Amino acid sequence: MLTAKGIQKYYDSNLWVLKGVDVDIAKGEIVSIVGPSGSGKSTLLHILGTLDEPAAGEIFLRNKKIHELKGKPLAAFRNRHIGFVFQFHHLLPEFSALENVCIPGWIAGRRKREVEEQALRLLNVLGVGHRTENKPGALSGGEQQRVAVARALINNPDIVFADEPTGNLDTANAKELHQLFFDLRSEFQQTFLIVTHNEELAQMSDRVLHMKDGLII
Repeated sequence: MLTAKGIQKYYDSNLWVLKGVDVDIAKGEIVSIVGPSGSGKSTLLHILGTLDEPAAGEIFLRNKKIHELKGKPLAAFRNRHIGFVFQFHHLLPEFSALENVCIPGWIAGRRKREVEEQALRLLNVLGVGHRTENKPGALSGGEQQRVAVARALINNPDIVFADEPTGNLDTANAKELHQLFFDLRSEFQQTFLIVTHNEELAQMSDRVLHMKDGLII
């Protein structure tokens, strides 16, 4: 479903971050990328998620050449087909949990009521349906991250990219979020590509990609 070929990234002639990386992810897979700091994990994730541009290489999502998209067409494609979960939830503090989840759906031009109903379903599935009207400042770290996961899922993305999603959580909340990814895969056939330093999460994954010095080894 997601295929990347020969992904390279450099910032000058002496700083090569990615040195020709190939990745293949099938629908419904949960794949983790692990490796030491500075190995290129997050850079690769951001490029695959269209948040950054490669210096060279090709990226296909459902056979669409997303490396060729620019500007508004790229933003629209990203909004409808890709979800993101980051270490820090990046929820908007002035909006409720429900509104935060709905925002990508509203940006996509979907009907307000349809988006709200789906957001409520997701928040209930994720165990925070009782917190819909609370703003992020009134939520625990684990609750905030669950709201962020719901937001990532609101447009039924083909794939969710997660960058250190449990890095800011305590052990108990991290374990719950790990299990949540697999529950979402079972319920929605959701595909995940996860950058993590958490060995437990990596070992739970279907596959683990090891990165070192800008290459998958």
